Formats: sequence, structure tokens, C-alpha cells
Amino acid sequence: MAFEKQTAGQEQLGEFAPKFAELNDAILFGEVWSREDQLSARDRSLITVSSLISGGNFEQLRPHLEKAKKNGVTKEEIAEIITHLAFYAGWPKAWSAFNLAKEIYE
Repeated sequence: MAFEKQTAGQEQLGEFAPKFAELNDAILFGEVWSREDQLSARDRSLITVSSLISGGNFEQLRPHLEKAKKNGVTKEEIAEIITHLAFYAGWPKAWSAFNLAKEIYE
């Protein structure tokens, strides 16, 4: 799968927090996410989505659910992941995640 250059940090925070934007785009997405010989983008999506749900970080969850879908994670897999996480991360977090996932996968 070809790596897609990330510019969200620069676009959203570049003027306000230029160093953070640089680290987001160049290091997190430029170096870490592109290391597909170590861990596939699909697997990184599974890990990231699970971490965001567990932490209750739903503002960041939407774009990562979209990325997970693009990286080949199916609707059935997302539903199973969220169901599984409900017992570890909390039922309300699962409900919130399902609401976002339904919008993205339907």
C-alpha cells in the first residue's frame, strides 16, 4: 500500500503550533506510519483506533476510522473491535465509537 503524505498538522495547527504540526506530519505520519515493513498500515489502524476508543479521544477517532476503512478494515471487523473494547474500555465509549463508525461505514 502506498504511503500518503500527511499534512493535517500543518493545515490545522501550523501557524499556532508549528513545531507540533511538524512533529505530527513529519515524524508520526511521515516516519512512524510509513514503516510498513515493521507493521502494516492496516495493523497500525487497528492499534490506533483501539487506543483512541480506550482513551475516549473521539475527536481524533473519526479521521482514524476513515483511515482504517481506507487501510482495509471492514465494517464487520470494526464492529467486533468496538464490541470487544466495550468490556475493557467501557460501555459508553463503545456507544460513542459505534455512532462514529456507523457514519463512516454506512
